[in-house]
Amino acid sequence: MKDTLKKIDLIKSKIDTFRPIDAHLLKQLREYFRIGVTYSSNALEGNSLTETETKIVIEDGITIGGKPLKDHLEALGHSEAYDLLFRLAKQQEITEANVKELHRLFYYRIDEDQAGKYRKQRVIITGTDFIPPSPDKIPDLMKSFIAAIPDNRSKHHPVEFAAFTHKELVTIHPFIDGNGRAGRLLMNLALLQSGYPLAIIPPVLRRDYLNSLNKTHKGDDRPFINFIVGVCHESAKEYLRLLEG
Repeated sequence: MKDTLKKIDLIKSKIDTFRPIDAHLLKQLREYFRIGVTYSSNALEGNSLTETETKIVIEDGITIGGKPLKDHLEALGHSEAYDLLFRLAKQQEITEANVKELHRLFYYRIDEDQAGKYRKQRVIITGTDFIPPSPDKIPDLMKSFIAAIPDNRSKHHPVEFAAFTHKELVTIHPFIDGNGRAGRLLMNLALLQSGYPLAIIPPVLRRDYLNSLNKTHKGDDRPFINFIVGVCHESAKEYLRLLEG
């Protein structure tokens, strides 16, 4: 893993030589990754829109015949949360309010009453024996998680720290739905704040992603961190390829 982190840092140093990136090119890059991040994160949770359909819904405002309304709303909501990432990336802190707002933007079209609010009931996650914390524990768990962020950021490589934020949020599972997407948004916020490219988890890696995440619930974080380091490496290579192209 250390070798891959070194490769990521080398790519980042090459990306940094292009800074400040031309405003027109920067906008194009952000729009390119908007579609990729939105499509992949939603697809990991079962959204049926293809990457091209996601682009049509977001950029053209056109609905896709035969596709569920919820899938369209998830694309639009995630796109809004994506914009917030870049506003929050200008600061070097992550607050509880930031986490709630990322979830709210993604989720308010689907369930306004639950958007950005901690769940009040127990949830069962299919396909795993992991049992999320009871609702009464969530406020304290979230406060502890947020309070530990500065220390964890200083102790770990930025990519490892980003993986940590993702893992911690989905383990607490504070929301009734959309925790995975909120976790991936938070991970990308951590990456942006440290000057690293956004990470895209391809849907084709869904099984590896979930298997490594399940291992964290049993006390073994290494497979998940290794997985995130791997996808960050691929995403960084793609970002550099687009810059050089």
